[in-house]
Amino acid sequence: MAGHSKWHNIKHRKSGQDAKRAKVFTRIIRELTVAARDGGGNIDDNPGLRVIVEKAKAAQMPRDTMDRAIARGAGGREGGNLETLTYEGYGPGGVAILVEAMTDNRNRTVSEVRHVFARAGGNLGTFGSVSYMFDKRGLISLAAGADEDEVMEIAINVGALDVNVDDLGNVEIVTEPEDCMKIRDTLAGQGIEPISSEVLMAPQNYIDMNVEMAEKVMRLLELLEDLDDVTSVYTNANFPGEMMEN
Repeated sequence: MAGHSKWHNIKHRKSGQDAKRAKVFTRIIRELTVAARDGGGNIDDNPGLRVIVEKAKAAQMPRDTMDRAIARGAGGREGGNLETLTYEGYGPGGVAILVEAMTDNRNRTVSEVRHVFARAGGNLGTFGSVSYMFDKRGLISLAAGADEDEVMEIAINVGALDVNVDDLGNVEIVTEPEDCMKIRDTLAGQGIEPISSEVLMAPQNYIDMNVEMAEKVMRLLELLEDLDDVTSVYTNANFPGEMMEN
């Protein structure tokens, strides 16, 4: 269905911030290394690694940089002391926030995350306090101009949960996380090349924000994303459309 796409707005905000930071490559390299360490360096046998490879491609990471990170992880030479953690909390207006981090020092990371929440008018919660409000989902994005009917028919037939089209014609396909790459490959095989495919935490419901409250929430999210150990931040805040156009 066409309309205002909340996921597109959140992704637009995040990609805009990442483009301003050189550290985005460092974060993806760490994710590649750990995924290869945990599941092996062959993307055909390691779906989690393949999702991160697609993320690296979308960020225009050079292939040799990806290959070196994967080789280091698969060889066990790096990433052995890194662990993946998730923090949960509330932002201004009571919005739910999930923070994913990759760290070699969990005490340092939780201290930094807690400090940011307190500084920006939120509070760090306990395990399970907000995670039940989110579902893990695959998200495949297509550029405007794709044939909506064709995309919907192909995607739904191979297991997509939903297909959304925003007011600008951008198409988003929501999938179960394990189906994301299969559906992406099916589309590509039909000559429909996605511009990105990734696994995200999707809010089950959204809280609408006025501009004043949205600015406070946005500040908290940006401060969290600026932390070196943080890899992803998710929220159920629905930002006003005009904020996403800047």
